[in-house]
Amino acid sequence: MKRIAQELQRFGMRLVLTGMACAFLSILAPRWLPDAGPLLAAFGAGGILLILVGVGALFVPGTDHTGEPLVIQPPVQGRWLALNSPATKVPSHGVRAYGQAYAVDLVFEPQESERPQFGSGPGMRRPTDFPAFGEPVLSPVPGTVVRVQDSARDHRSRSRLWAVGYMMIEGMLRELGGVRNIVGNHVVIDAGDGCFALVAHLQRGSAQVGAGDQVEAGQALGRCGNSGNSSEPHVHVQLMDRANPSTAQGLPMTFTGIAIGDGQPTTGMPANGEYMTVS
Repeated sequence: MKRIAQELQRFGMRLVLTGMACAFLSILAPRWLPDAGPLLAAFGAGGILLILVGVGALFVPGTDHTGEPLVIQPPVQGRWLALNSPATKVPSHGVRAYGQAYAVDLVFEPQESERPQFGSGPGMRRPTDFPAFGEPVLSPVPGTVVRVQDSARDHRSRSRLWAVGYMMIEGMLRELGGVRNIVGNHVVIDAGDGCFALVAHLQRGSAQVGAGDQVEAGQALGRCGNSGNSSEPHVHVQLMDRANPSTAQGLPMTFTGIAIGDGQPTTGMPANGEYMTVS
């Protein structure tokens, strides 16, 4: 039963999108196919069923990969704030879609530079207003680069409630365009033994590696941007069991050589609202 749930989970978003397409067809097509009422009704009912199954699969508990977290290098240097952390909850981002059950978001907050706070200033700030924008992003693992995308634009932030509402609507449209529109500019690395690392939301045109390149942990991959489904410039990192996030499941991970808060360097994962310093 768990295996069936896991496979449904892999294709949860595709089931949802297919169901939406069927439902829209049943609503829009009668004007062109007035005699196909029963068939279109079946399409509509099937679409709703696919949506329910797909959404349900994304929230089914007990289907995550378990075991000891894989120890990886942090993909950044300096002082970063953790958001949507697996140290606080799993799935860390609320759903398991795109292999992000154990993903973490990292926001740059150096002591010497103030980061614009949510709710202050314009609702859509330029990405250059944030200290994270342009910061180096490093490979968390050694391995082979299998996917690089860096042509997506860096959009403005979503820094007020109305802008977040806009982002939610925008996010639904991005879902229709596939995973590239969600994770934005990104790099995927095959670390071996069925483990793939993804770093996402990179700056447009900043990729320093290409598919087929061999990389070491700590090697520069690109720069932090604000591409894809992102509210402000930050680095998203996750481990997954397949190269394609659309059908991957997340793998647990932990960082080595980080100081959490005022602590000493250790191996761990900062929780939501905790600072991680990498020297």
